[in-house]
Amino acid sequence: MNGKETVVAVDVGTTATKALVVRRDGRVLSRASVEYPLHTPEPGAAEQNPDELLEAIVHAVRRAVESAGASARDVAALSFSSAMHGLIAFDGDGRPLTPCITWADTRAAPYAAMLRDRPEGAALYTRTGTPIHPMSPLAKLMWLRDRRPDVVERASMFAGVKEYALFRLYGRWVVDHSLASATGLFELRRLDWDGTALRLSGVERARLPEPVPATAVLEGLDPEYARAMGLSPDVPAVVGASDGTLANLGVGAVRPGVVAVTIGTSGAVRGVAGEPVADPKGRLFCYALVPGMWVVGGPINNGGVALRWARDCLAFAATREAERDGVDPYERMTDVAAQAPPGAGGLLFLPFLTGERAPVWDADARGVLFGLDIRHGLPHVLRAVMEGVVFAVRSVAGALAELAGPPHEARATGGFARSPLWRQMLADALGVPVTLPDTVEGSAVGAAKLAFVALGLAASFDELDGWAQPVVRHEPDARIHRLYEQLTSVYLDVYHQLKGLFPALAPFRAADADAGNGAGGTTG
Repeated sequence: MNGKETVVAVDVGTTATKALVVRRDGRVLSRASVEYPLHTPEPGAAEQNPDELLEAIVHAVRRAVESAGASARDVAALSFSSAMHGLIAFDGDGRPLTPCITWADTRAAPYAAMLRDRPEGAALYTRTGTPIHPMSPLAKLMWLRDRRPDVVERASMFAGVKEYALFRLYGRWVVDHSLASATGLFELRRLDWDGTALRLSGVERARLPEPVPATAVLEGLDPEYARAMGLSPDVPAVVGASDGTLANLGVGAVRPGVVAVTIGTSGAVRGVAGEPVADPKGRLFCYALVPGMWVVGGPINNGGVALRWARDCLAFAATREAERDGVDPYERMTDVAAQAPPGAGGLLFLPFLTGERAPVWDADARGVLFGLDIRHGLPHVLRAVMEGVVFAVRSVAGALAELAGPPHEARATGGFARSPLWRQMLADALGVPVTLPDTVEGSAVGAAKLAFVALGLAASFDELDGWAQPVVRHEPDARIHRLYEQLTSVYLDVYHQLKGLFPALAPFRAADADAGNGAGGTTG
């Protein structure tokens, strides 16, 4: 190893925390992952235990450090990536008063709808770059204020899981500009909390973390946590940024015409602009990363979660067979899906199992199999599920192209990027080459790049360009691209025809939960 030119990058995701030990030349020496559940105790809820996530961070770091054969003196810094939009209330001692209310929680939907209808809603989006949606901490705070006023009154701090981890590890409440700009409470051009948003939320700035650059460095690692992670107490932390913005940095999608497409549990399409950009139609986000890099794009709610649903609810035989043969069930499922032709024989799937974010921002939307007939079998259904996620990505990419111009390359990252079939579908849907960098762990790699620049071990991100070398390239098939263009249009038409009917189903979901069929569950 090369002395202090090694960092540990920690990526706190929706279903797992990953830790990578990364060298200055970009080589990943080791990786570790710790999973945890997502709790769904009532309709619309999607929560996590903050202390389970903190424990996962500690264990993932220790395992990665041990696997790399690193000593405590080898690590130059920790650097953090985190999922966006989480909200936790804390008491005066920094103890959680609530679970982490994640991006997938939709209980604040009525408050987001009310805010969209208010005169200041559009102006607020333009200033903050965060679409008005129940995912945002702004809407969650409005919901908490009405539903849990006792918690809001007792709370001394409102923050997300990365901020909580940094407080426990380093004793400071800070939030980086990228995660702050995903709250709906933060003005992009001033890089400070927005007065109107604070008034609407009912939370004053003293109860929010101090905004700092993503490259800010914290000193003073708690000795107990240092021992638990196998690190020295003098290891600093680079505050880091959100997983979405860091994924672009990690895969090198930071130049005009190059977009990053991430599909993990959820998904996103993102490009980079030199200054804040607001979509006149309110379909896209704009988040800060570092000076001169503003990440513009849109998230989808349902990525790998749609295929997981298909695995658990439809593909019983294929899953059991894969487990018996020692094969990843998802690989077997994509093999089955490949037996169906592009377009799945006229079967469409709207993958809105947890509502949808960009470009429609509809928390009431739900999944639909459209066009099902007697000739369709499991291969058609599985292919339709995969194509439905790709059509969702295509609809976001179309909105981004209107704002920033069409892309000429898409770089794939996230769990879906391991599937050749899904990568080819994406190339065919977007009509541009899809490249796979030599790592699909874009967010963690982006956190490592951020650390090397913040520590002065690299002069600029350009110096680290060699890290993200494409190792696979998928060219679009012109015939299938035309087919997917037509089907994406039908896909969007089906959604718009059904949009007004989705809210009518909400009372039935609530009744099912009240009967004991939907409450108290978890997903892993």
